[in-house]
Amino acid sequence: MARALEGRRERPYIFTKCGMIWDRRGKVSNFLKAGSIRAECERSLRRLRVETIDLYQIHWPRPDEDIEEAWIELAKLQEQGKVRHIGVSNFDVGQMRRALDIAPIASLQPPYSLLARQAESEILPFARRGRIGVIAYSPLFSGLLSGNMTRERVARLPQDDWRRHNRNFQEPLLSHNLRLVELLREIGFRHGLTAAEVAIAWTLNNPAVTGSIVGVRRPQQLADIIGGAELRLDADELREIVQAQEVEAGALSLFSA
Repeated sequence: MARALEGRRERPYIFTKCGMIWDRRGKVSNFLKAGSIRAECERSLRRLRVETIDLYQIHWPRPDEDIEEAWIELAKLQEQGKVRHIGVSNFDVGQMRRALDIAPIASLQPPYSLLARQAESEILPFARRGRIGVIAYSPLFSGLLSGNMTRERVARLPQDDWRRHNRNFQEPLLSHNLRLVELLREIGFRHGLTAAEVAIAWTLNNPAVTGSIVGVRRPQQLADIIGGAELRLDADELREIVQAQEVEAGALSLFSA
């Protein structure tokens, strides 16, 4: 990242996180003590070769009892000019309220997609009321809504891939989700876009959402998603998607019963 930033006249915004520590054996643990937070920030600044990080977020609210200590330290880093804005990721409303008692929250990064809508009930409305920017992650639900996932590909996933054990990648939900992707593909065809771009546009349609994070590994993958930022789904298309979800959800409820 430092090499990519070097020599740029217009530097892109730099976002990074803290609160997850790797030991020498590669084991990851959550740690929110003040000294650790500061050390992480200093290491990031050195690696990135910058004087200030634009947005610094707590990755996970774990351990919960250390949230206040971590947030006080992030506020200090902001006051000292080492970070411009401070935010949180994967926090619930109660945890955000605790942080707000100490210092303002610039951003929240929650999972949010057609297949992960839990944030709609409380988290997104709270963020919108509090003018907290929302950067939704996993809008394609780890590739399931990309238009490139098939039953055969799911069956070939490595045994240690978490998706093999997720209900959305197993029957009967897998068939439901693949039918939903076909609808996204049909809507995308009307606009000359992909199913992935429609899924991203659906996420961005929520008025609480400021932006969305989509991971890519190859240039072609970027070409398949970039149009999602500009696509504006109309009321009929949004209704079509919601109705498809409701019909499938009702069928699955009957199946489960």
